[in-house]
Amino acid sequence: MNRRTACQILGVAALAPKVLLANRHEFKLRYVLNSAMFGEKVLDTILPVIPETGCESIDIWRRVHGNQREQITAMGDAAFERLLKKHNAKISMSSCYPLGPFGLQEEMVWLNQFGGKIIVTGAGKHPDADPVGAAAKAQVKGFLEKMKPHVAKAEETGITIALENHANQLLYHPDSLRYFAEFNKSPNLGIAFAPHHLHQWESEIPQLILDLGDSQIPFMYFQEHSDGIYEKVAKEIEMQQLPGYGGGLDYRLIVSALRDIKYTGLVEIFMHPVPRGIPILPTIGEIAAAINKSRDYINECLADTA
Repeated sequence: MNRRTACQILGVAALAPKVLLANRHEFKLRYVLNSAMFGEKVLDTILPVIPETGCESIDIWRRVHGNQREQITAMGDAAFERLLKKHNAKISMSSCYPLGPFGLQEEMVWLNQFGGKIIVTGAGKHPDADPVGAAAKAQVKGFLEKMKPHVAKAEETGITIALENHANQLLYHPDSLRYFAEFNKSPNLGIAFAPHHLHQWESEIPQLILDLGDSQIPFMYFQEHSDGIYEKVAKEIEMQQLPGYGGGLDYRLIVSALRDIKYTGLVEIFMHPVPRGIPILPTIGEIAAAINKSRDYINECLADTA
């Protein structure tokens, strides 16, 4: 080895850690604003909040959690298009839990016309809810077979179906999620990753993110479990669903795992109010401030793990 070659090798070796560190610092999260956080407030007042909260787009919800999808139906698609242009806003997602995984084909066409990319729903009720082990493996394989015509429509329209790991449904237990990642071969089908439904397996959440990988998580909730998800409690307890509000979930571990998989999907700061369908706080400004408080906390976690 001559002197020039040796110097080149040493130079590359010295540079490599700096390149890796720079790439790690460059990691950024892509936020989407959840319309249901505002209850049934009108879209004309919600859309301006997108840039105020560091979001790039909006996720449109329907009753019972919000009514913005119904608002769009009432005003018509052309009026909604004008409203988006008025606020220089973009829709990226439609959350359609009432439609279920087998009722999304019309919504795919609808969302595609606005340039949206993700539809979120559940995996539906199953005879053996929350399966584990061999039962989870068999049910996931059977479910994916039933999803084939719907995945084909998603591929045709450029939509990704994101299935939430929701309690009392097929994709709830970590076993089901890992089998899903093993058997799902379509980039147009993935998981709407919900840490609040994994509170029984909280210690497994970072590893689950690594096991699923970027290709299987097109969308993720930044929400954690709280006694206030289903029952009326003091507002400060209800708000603990949001990152940075005193809940027990360590988001440093989560964002570190997301960084490790080079996550490119969307994330959403979210919580459920009780009762459903009301705003999480009385005014638009208070809701925006709450989202920004959570985003500031996530940014601290990113800085701590860079």
